[in-house]
Amino acid sequence: MKERVILVTGASRGIGAATAKLFGRQAATVAVNYLRDEQGARAVADDIRANGGRSIIVRADVREEDQVSAMVAEVARAFGPIDTLVVNASIDSPVQPFVEYAWTDFRAKVNGEMAAAFFCCKAVVGPMLERREGCIIAVSSELTRSPGEGFCAYTAAKSGLEGFMRTLALELGPGGIRVNVVAPGLTETDANASIPAADREAMARRAPLRRLAQPQDVAGAVVMLASDHARFLTGLYVPVSGGTVVL
Repeated sequence: MKERVILVTGASRGIGAATAKLFGRQAATVAVNYLRDEQGARAVADDIRANGGRSIIVRADVREEDQVSAMVAEVARAFGPIDTLVVNASIDSPVQPFVEYAWTDFRAKVNGEMAAAFFCCKAVVGPMLERREGCIIAVSSELTRSPGEGFCAYTAAKSGLEGFMRTLALELGPGGIRVNVVAPGLTETDANASIPAADREAMARRAPLRRLAQPQDVAGAVVMLASDHARFLTGLYVPVSGGTVVL
């Protein structure tokens, strides 16, 4: 992937960081987006450069159109137009029953998730269409197919993201742009560290592969879909769940 210029949103930790690092190991050029964790983003960029890739960090709140436009322009100035976008940044939301959910929290999650996807895709597709090639991969969730209690806002937001991506696959395909979704099951990241050990073990036992996902597992699916080996794959929903979702 030496000639590839890749933007990964929310890449300072977790799945985003693992994905950015794995692209770097393929000698790609990777823009590491972050909002708050500059130290984490710098560590990811350092890892990419140490393993043969090129990298910069770019701060932006991907819910804000002007910040996204500035971020994409900064990457283009440094490395040229983005040919692969990984829509990974997730918007925090409470985990609680619907009867306790406030509309303001629900709206913030759904609107934030959709704004982040819309603005990032809008900012990169123009040059992709001009070159008649490009790749967009969104990180969704197993919860859209197998909902969990307390995740009404999260599930609604990710379901909207998947619908948006399916439509983009249809609309942008004639212009040479592939659009796919990767949907992890519960993944062992710091964002999920508060889940009790007994619950994590129970979830692992439900999976045919008898373990939870690691960030590197999800990263592998993303990099596979971005590769030239997947050049005829678009409009896919790829569960990375150890078999808990079987299509």
